[in-house]
Amino acid sequence: MMKISAQLLLFIPLTLGIGIALTIQTAINSQLREYLNSPLQAALLSFLVGTILLAILVFFQPAEKPGFATFVQLPWYLWLGGFLGVYAISLSIYAAPRLGFLTLSGLIIFGQLVTSMVLDHFGLLGTEKTPVNWQRLLGGVVIFIGVLLTLQR
Repeated sequence: MMKISAQLLLFIPLTLGIGIALTIQTAINSQLREYLNSPLQAALLSFLVGTILLAILVFFQPAEKPGFATFVQLPWYLWLGGFLGVYAISLSIYAAPRLGFLTLSGLIIFGQLVTSMVLDHFGLLGTEKTPVNWQRLLGGVVIFIGVLLTLQR
């Protein structure tokens, strides 16, 4: 059983906010695509605005900034985050008008659940090993059934 803590009560609404933000971001970027006539150009503008904001936040952050040597020493796969972000945002911009936001979100969540179960089960990419059990598997199946139901328009 999960222990309810003040930290958990804080993180639940903040995490739900991620889902809200991602859905609104996709809707905004899909409209932006209409103005720019390209999902890639819309994604570029979105990433540009995000990069400028992140640069400002990092500049004012009190943490020590890494030097060039730190970046050179990073494992190769840690550079893939940016590629995955481009894939996720660009394809969401392209797919949202065709699938609808509910189906798109359901498919994304199902993909996240399956990948999360694999990462957790095998302890990959720095995650703690947490074996898949029947409850986790059932949760994934229920989400998949929900996604199938959203395909009915």
